[in-house]
Amino acid sequence: MAFDLGTPVNTALLLYIFYAIQRIIFPSSSVPKTVPNEFKHGYTWMPKSHPPTLLFQTYTPKTLAPFNGEDGKRILLAIKGVVYDVTAGRNFYGPSGMYANFAGRDASRGMAKQSFEESMLTPIDQPLDKLEDLTPEEIENMKGWMEHFSSKYIICGRLVENDAV
Repeated sequence: MAFDLGTPVNTALLLYIFYAIQRIIFPSSSVPKTVPNEFKHGYTWMPKSHPPTLLFQTYTPKTLAPFNGEDGKRILLAIKGVVYDVTAGRNFYGPSGMYANFAGRDASRGMAKQSFEESMLTPIDQPLDKLEDLTPEEIENMKGWMEHFSSKYIICGRLVENDAV
């Protein structure tokens, strides 16, 4: 198979190779005539303010309840004893979000059963739900939600019984 310069494709390819070699051997050394000014007024990627620091701590259902996102506060929820800061998902977990009933609560049963009903939530003055009646499929579903939350949100605490703190 011979290289034929008579075909337009081969000619174009050879010209491109020469051009690429010339750009490597003799790079452009021209200096810009004006100074770039896109950073003249400061960097635009800096956040206006940083969120307040959130320390890992132990929560009870009563101490977790105020973190429901009302009045612009943080939004926390728990699944199987692990507390997640879901404030970044305010559209979903905030006061008007579709998962708002889980904010500030133990969402284990609701996530396992894929139900948003209030009956899935244990009252905050009751002992934590032991989840003993869940099927293996529901337990796997809950574990899937925990993996999702762990990859997307910050783990900021653990949930224990009201009298354990």
